[in-house]
Amino acid sequence: MIPATGLLLTDLYELAMLEAYHARGMQEEAVFDFFVRETPPGHGYLVAAGLASVLDALSRAQFTEEELDWVAESGRFGADFVDYLRGFRFTGSVHAMAEGTVFFPDEPVLRVSAPIPQAQLMETRIINLLQYQILIAGKAARCVEAAPDKLLVDFGLRRAHGAEAGLLAARSSYLAGFAGSSTVLAAPRFGIPIYGTMAHSFIEAHDDEIDAFEHFARARPKNLVLLIDTYDTELAAQKLTGLAEKLAQAGIRIGAVRIDSGDLGEHARKVRRILDDGGLGDVRIFASGGLDEHRVKALLEADAPIDGFGIGSKLDTSADAPYLDCAYKLAEYAGKPRRKHSEHKATWPGRKQVVRRYDADGTMIGDTIQCEDEPADGEALLQQVMAHGEVLKPRPTLEQARERLATQRRRLPPELRLLDASARYRVDVSDGVRALADEADALIEAQLRSGDGQAD
Repeated sequence: MIPATGLLLTDLYELAMLEAYHARGMQEEAVFDFFVRETPPGHGYLVAAGLASVLDALSRAQFTEEELDWVAESGRFGADFVDYLRGFRFTGSVHAMAEGTVFFPDEPVLRVSAPIPQAQLMETRIINLLQYQILIAGKAARCVEAAPDKLLVDFGLRRAHGAEAGLLAARSSYLAGFAGSSTVLAAPRFGIPIYGTMAHSFIEAHDDEIDAFEHFARARPKNLVLLIDTYDTELAAQKLTGLAEKLAQAGIRIGAVRIDSGDLGEHARKVRRILDDGGLGDVRIFASGGLDEHRVKALLEADAPIDGFGIGSKLDTSADAPYLDCAYKLAEYAGKPRRKHSEHKATWPGRKQVVRRYDADGTMIGDTIQCEDEPADGEALLQQVMAHGEVLKPRPTLEQARERLATQRRRLPPELRLLDASARYRVDVSDGVRALADEADALIEAQLRSGDGQAD
């Protein structure tokens, strides 16, 4: 069976270019940058995420026999090319910003240096993995900004656009500061705490709501959370005051109740009063249902007594900004600077570094995109993480990425942490990069004048 995330999970033009490179004998080293052109509206910053997935993909980059059989039988490619693919491996190097690093438009987040067929073939999968995880990490970080002291849980697997997306959303949201996810596989795969309650169907399957609560409590006594909005939210809360005494005799404590529909703020206020009056002041209120950072912020600004939020569909689909304007572009080939010169999509050539500066208080004040060999007056953000196709050790952990982002968010200018941020962070381009762009432009002009060259 052809693997769902193998090397055929790519765009056709990647294989077409690969065959053309092979036919021409083009094997010189190429340098590609991945970057994001713009932040989504209202977003003051971006979050580096997905590097671990990219390194895994590059490490495993090899065609299976089933994939090669399909390529041969498709009739699209020559037999010599199929033989070439049999020995395909990624042998290049990668420089990248560590996961959890805050970054800004046009800054290279990841740089791949490898023989051009290798670097080219991995383009689609690299964009696919980085774009989504950066997007979800940024969305989740905004939820953390809206509710910094609340329990936040990813609830979005069932609405995610595919199984891999749902799993990677669990990882990205945890990196951003969520407490965990409802996605079970996130625990063995990433070590992420998992959370769960119960569905309305469990209540509906019983003839009596209170029997359903007791049945569930005795079967699942630890970290007990009961869903109370199947029929009448406030009446269910009242029923719990009597049930709590009965469960306490068996050593079972109700940890929280979940409200999933209606006016969450108003229901939470009424339920809080009922629980407090019934001696259940330590039972927390957890809310879910169509939430995002804006609704969470509005609920808390209205003093809704909610202790935690399950954020699902609008997180895992990044509903208000479902994609990033991002790219993976050639910056150097065969030792020469290369740049795209298309209208509104021009790129910066060469092997670049991003250097960050801070003020005396440790607040970020500006970045510079510069040539790799220019002196770094600040913190160099791109570090080598792979050499000769091998991931360098020690490999950063998810917990380290999570801690890094928490620290970086505190060092951001406050205006960039707003949910409706309009301020722009300063990103300069060095004279060295601009000079390299002039050199690349001169090469392009010479090619255009000669009439037999091709501009990148």
